[in-house]
Amino acid sequence: MVIPTVSFSELSKNSKRVAETLDTAHRLLVTRRDGQDLYLTTARHDQEREETAEITARLLAALLTADDGARTIGRALPAVFPWVRHLSADELREFVQELVDATYDAAQLDVHANLHRTIVEWRATARILADPALTEKLTRALPDEDHGEVSAP
Repeated sequence: MVIPTVSFSELSKNSKRVAETLDTAHRLLVTRRDGQDLYLTTARHDQEREETAEITARLLAALLTADDGARTIGRALPAVFPWVRHLSADELREFVQELVDATYDAAQLDVHANLHRTIVEWRATARILADPALTEKLTRALPDEDHGEVSAP
């Protein structure tokens, strides 16, 4: 999907024309030289995206509680996240539950960072598990030495 792009200065100079573009594009990327880029969208488009996220979260939760739903999700996940094949069955169940919880956070609380963090952290876990040497190095027992209490940062 190609998202039209305008500069921040173009938005400030030609705001009416930029707003008219939103009537057909529904979303614009506003680039800035002195800060993070922004998205400009219509309220209707944003509401539709929120509804989509909420429906997705409810669907995932309903599938988890349905007969054979968890297995169905487990079989479907490799198509979305190919790296899940490196997770154990327990890790996969934990990932699915965290994914559902984080999806609810995105839909109900407008907190999207949890969903992103969940995926990034589980992908990193899978990356470690995919490399036997790295897995051994990171999961071996630590020396019995006690280095004392760890102070708060």
